[in-house]
Amino acid sequence: MLESVLIILPKALWLILPAYVANSSAVLFGGGIPIDLRVKIRGKRILGDGKTYRGLILGTCCGVLVGIFQNQMAGLLGGVIFPPVVLLSLAFGALFGDITESLIKRRLGIKQGAPFFPFDQLDFIAGAFITLWLTSEEWFLTHFSLDVIITILIITPVLHLLTNRIGYIIGKKDVPW
Repeated sequence: MLESVLIILPKALWLILPAYVANSSAVLFGGGIPIDLRVKIRGKRILGDGKTYRGLILGTCCGVLVGIFQNQMAGLLGGVIFPPVVLLSLAFGALFGDITESLIKRRLGIKQGAPFFPFDQLDFIAGAFITLWLTSEEWFLTHFSLDVIITILIITPVLHLLTNRIGYIIGKKDVPW
């Protein structure tokens, strides 16, 4: 059992790292013009001020750049190589998942920053998985085994809450979740 965890955990982290980096980078580098341009539907913002073009673009770029670095290190570390479409799908897909969850929260009347467990923790993972599956189904099915997917679904909420707490402490998040 321990041997399996020691093999699956690093593989899972390696495969999902571009999505993790994109999601956290969007928070760090976000701000500016909101994606919804402050438009309201039935008196409610479509997304809110937390989803911006700068966050989407820079978050995606950071995720892709980390993936490029991983590709350079893959020979030394024995990691999987990411084709460009896979990197873009993981990074952009993660942010698209987060944006979709914000849209759902606004439609349900849940205010920006209010907890929406477990969707706040897994929205970007769902977005990355779905986007990757749609753009690179064979690659996804080859590398994301059921063990890897389950590992990612277990570790992501813990890591997400930890990184959000750090973001709150350094003043980049309004709430610690």
